[in-house]
Amino acid sequence: MAANEDQEMELEALRSIYEGDECFKELGPSGFQYRVGDNGDPKAFLIEISWPETYPETAPNISMNAFFNNQISPAVKQSIVVKLREQVEANLGTAMTYTLFEYAKDSKEEFMENHLPFNNMLTLGNDGSLDPANLTSGKKRDKKEQLSKSQKRKLADKTDHKGELPRGWNWVDVIKVMLQNLRDVLPGSEKLAKTGSKEDE
Repeated sequence: MAANEDQEMELEALRSIYEGDECFKELGPSGFQYRVGDNGDPKAFLIEISWPETYPETAPNISMNAFFNNQISPAVKQSIVVKLREQVEANLGTAMTYTLFEYAKDSKEEFMENHLPFNNMLTLGNDGSLDPANLTSGKKRDKKEQLSKSQKRKLADKTDHKGELPRGWNWVDVIKVMLQNLRDVLPGSEKLAKTGSKEDE
């Protein structure tokens, strides 16, 4: 049972208000979840509220740590909790769980205006904070070109022991190019083609 008479009355009221509402879940006599938004909605989020023994004279505990919220950035979660706590201050001493859930529903667009889908599988830095080097824009990494065994063999034959191509492997034979250009430009320059080295013949 709830710890005090105010909590018992609020629990009964919550059960009757949210009866049949699939967004509402009672975690126990003093703990509740409410999903704001539909399943599959990228801006949907889940609020957990639990009552300490002295609630409603003291503030309820508000959490956004449910697995359902793992696509929401820590900054957005924190801002939602801060705004809900402002409502708690205004309603301290009264039954406020329904008020908080309804406020979250009415303010969903405002709460989620800075929301971008967030990958919670990022690695954390040594201090437990997010490492910005691991933040990705969701783009797939470019795949490396896969080479066949014969392509790898040919590449290995062309390279030295360090995996580098020999110096001058892509140099152009300057004499050949000049002769070709002369042949194209000068009439009767076919004889010039025979002045190359013996290798060329």
